[in-house]
Amino acid sequence: MRRLARLAKSWECLNNTYTFIIFVRINLLVMAATKLTLSVKSDSLPLVKKYAKRQHTSVSKLVQNLFDSIAEKEKDQVDPLIEKYKNAEIPDWIKQLVIAKEPIPDFDHKAEYHKHLEEKYGL
Repeated sequence: MRRLARLAKSWECLNNTYTFIIFVRINLLVMAATKLTLSVKSDSLPLVKKYAKRQHTSVSKLVQNLFDSIAEKEKDQVDPLIEKYKNAEIPDWIKQLVIAKEPIPDFDHKAEYHKHLEEKYGL
C-alpha cells in the first residue's frame, strides 16, 4: 500500500499532473472442477490444440464452453411429456390412495418392516 502511494507520488512529481490510484479487488467464484477423460481421434487433437492456442485459451476451456452451451440449451427445453400432463387433473380414485398427507415425525420404518415380516413369515 505504501509502495503504491510512493509510486503515485513520484509519478505526480515527474509529470506534474493528476494522480490516480486504483485499487482493484477481484473476487472469483471458482466452481469445483471434475476430471474427465475423453477419447478423441489422434489426428484431430493437434488441430484443436492449435485452435485453442490461436484463441488464447485451453482445450479444457473449449470443452467447458461446449458443455456449458449444451447445458444451457437443455435447461431451456421442456420435456413434452411433462408439458402434456402439466395441467391434467388427478382423478378422485388416485387422490383416495393417499393415506397420509404429511409424514409422521416419529415413525420407525425398521420396526414396522420387522412387524410385517413377523406377520408374513411368523418369525
